[in-house]
Amino acid sequence: MTANRRRFLQSLAAVPGAASLSGFAPAGERDVYKELGVRPLINAAGTYTYLSASRMPREVMEAMDAASRQYVNLNELHQAVGRRIAELLGWDAALVTSGAAAALLLGTAACVAGTDREKIRRLPDTEGMKNEVILQKAHRNGYDHLVRAAGARLVEVETAEDVERAAGPRTACLLFFNVHEPEGKIKAAEFAALAKKLGVPAFVDAAADVPPVETYARFRTLGYDLAAFSGGKALRGPQCSGFLLGRKDLVAAAAANGSPNTDVIGRASKIGKEEIVGVWAALERFLREDPKARWREWEARCEAIAALVAPAKAEVFVPPIANAVPHLRVACAKPEEVVKRLREGEPRIEIRAPLADAVEVAVWMLDPGEAEIVGRRLREVL
Repeated sequence: MTANRRRFLQSLAAVPGAASLSGFAPAGERDVYKELGVRPLINAAGTYTYLSASRMPREVMEAMDAASRQYVNLNELHQAVGRRIAELLGWDAALVTSGAAAALLLGTAACVAGTDREKIRRLPDTEGMKNEVILQKAHRNGYDHLVRAAGARLVEVETAEDVERAAGPRTACLLFFNVHEPEGKIKAAEFAALAKKLGVPAFVDAAADVPPVETYARFRTLGYDLAAFSGGKALRGPQCSGFLLGRKDLVAAAAANGSPNTDVIGRASKIGKEEIVGVWAALERFLREDPKARWREWEARCEAIAALVAPAKAEVFVPPIANAVPHLRVACAKPEEVVKRLREGEPRIEIRAPLADAVEVAVWMLDPGEAEIVGRRLREVL
């Protein structure tokens, strides 16, 4: 055992409940990652898919375990959980999907093919259908691939006047990526109003925009007909989960284009009974929590790390949109080198280096005691 690893394990022993932290399996439990030769990490970077997003609370895992023990008709389960989620969030209908990306695919298919079985079978061949999706040029990103995968053609616009000129009989919907609102000329409220004026659905991707919890209701209030959210980020549901909220007819059409149906564009975006129940359990848990207490805990973690890296300059900040929770920015001379050394050290820690003179630490995926571990390792590296 290396000296660094020994010191880390000694420090870990002093943290309550730390036996399960940072990929170390509790005594007597199977360590699947050790068996596979995969090195776990402390995620202080963010709820990124490639870092396995967030960790599920025991309550969510217990619900998934209970769901796994019996057979069920998936269509009936989808409908029951969809009703519960819609009631919890104040929307007309909801559909659990395999991530927000799948919600984009199925929501687009709903706007293009509806519930017409022949059209559904033809996707992504959309000849003769309403297959144009209007979005702002500034909103183009890697996730619009899911929209194109349904056979839709993207029509780029920049102004409200552009939208009205571009709209026509082939328009399937207007699509808004909330994370890019600051970059686009048309803001969320005006975009929804334009869709209503034109008589076409308004669709918003808000995958990473909870918290605040008010985001769920905000887009319905603004007049959006469909909204895509992740279930595996702040919600701490299964990583491969999300949900589509919206009008009953459009959500029903999305379901008709998805699994467990066959010969549909969304068959590959399959989601099992465990994830369907898991994201519902995660949402109920999230809504029960005290958001102010949760926020104070995140701030406390930032402050703990800031104290440990002193005298390095550290400041707490909240991104204005997407993952809008407390983060810590720590000044340093060689950010990429800091990231590399933390990744290669013991324990393995992931942070971000988006700036030339600082690293950024996300704290909202950390378990109790991990903020102190991150702070101590960051101080050593700095």
